[in-house]
Amino acid sequence: MHIVLVEPEIPGNTGNISRTCAITGSELHLVKPLGFSVDDKHLKRAGLDYWHYLKIHYHENINELLALYPDHRFHFATTKGAKYYTSVQYNNDDFLVFGKETEGLPAWLLSEYKDRCIRIPMKGNVRSLNLSNSVAIVLFEALRQQGFPGMT
Repeated sequence: MHIVLVEPEIPGNTGNISRTCAITGSELHLVKPLGFSVDDKHLKRAGLDYWHYLKIHYHENINELLALYPDHRFHFATTKGAKYYTSVQYNNDDFLVFGKETEGLPAWLLSEYKDRCIRIPMKGNVRSLNLSNSVAIVLFEALRQQGFPGMT
């Protein structure tokens, strides 16, 4: 699986997501601009000693990423998605795309890929889940559907 963070802002979230990617064998894609330095101590601390297990890619923008992987399926996580993340059948090389903590994914991207937008159900009186929790929820559903490949 591939996890994409579009313009992440909080180093601790990205560190936690890095750790989740490392233990699941998922590749992490970070789309610039990043709201922190990749040398940030909070980023490194959250990932603890998992960094050498992580395959990480950096992209200048979302269009670059989409152009690099034209034959892959992308799923865009948003509170505005029409379908639940559990209603999708995931493949092992799919991309799960998440937006920045304060704004989510850009409106133009959600509009262009409306049929690929997914959401986690939640009560309407709160804004959203923490980014690292959202990644874990969707990623583990995708892995569950595939029988947790390579995991024990």
